[in-house]
Amino acid sequence: MQTTDKQQKGYKGLPMEGIVARWYTRIRRSGSQIEEWRKQATQLTGGLPDGADVLEVAPGPGYFAIEMARLDRLHVTGLDISHTFVGIARENARQAGVSVDFQQGDVSSMPFAEGSFDLIVCQAAFKNFSRPGKAIDEMYRVLRDGGTAVIQDMWKDASDATIREEVNPMRLSPVNAFLTRRTLGMLRRRAYTKEQFERLATTSAFGRCEIETSGISIEVRLKKQSSQLG
Repeated sequence: MQTTDKQQKGYKGLPMEGIVARWYTRIRRSGSQIEEWRKQATQLTGGLPDGADVLEVAPGPGYFAIEMARLDRLHVTGLDISHTFVGIARENARQAGVSVDFQQGDVSSMPFAEGSFDLIVCQAAFKNFSRPGKAIDEMYRVLRDGGTAVIQDMWKDASDATIREEVNPMRLSPVNAFLTRRTLGMLRRRAYTKEQFERLATTSAFGRCEIETSGISIEVRLKKQSSQLG
């Protein structure tokens, strides 16, 4: 029974609940991170028509989903496996005065109908999924034809120097800076190489992907081709 439970768990390691989720919430809004999410929200959604449906997978405290909702032209949904994060994200959206449908659920079995979204974004979470292949296939299922899934995460080949460069602009206290660098170093062990992402994409319903790397980050774009194109 214990083995079955581990196989069914939607995440690797300990869940981000309670005090851990609240610590992460504080860390993720420090320094210039909110400003960076605001820029990314505009860049990633720039090609979408008004009224498009966007899903953020594993939004955590909801900061990026909220910045997409601030654009005031998209329908934004967030799906997170953490009950604590869903509560925090809903409160953050309320305080920001924006509408985001934050729901609790597992990316490996999403509670959405086929073809529900035009864009899916997953930031800094994919390495924690216990069933990455199933997660990618679920993204394919809930995307509309022509839609794109964008996975942005830590890169397995990130160096200690690039981790320091990532943390320095956050302007954290010495203790939190040390803890953040250490946490990123541990998370790097779960991260994927470019070749591993390519294999995941090739064996998924998408069949292919486009990949870019920079600093500690890797960005994977998966396009759902129109069924009319075969």
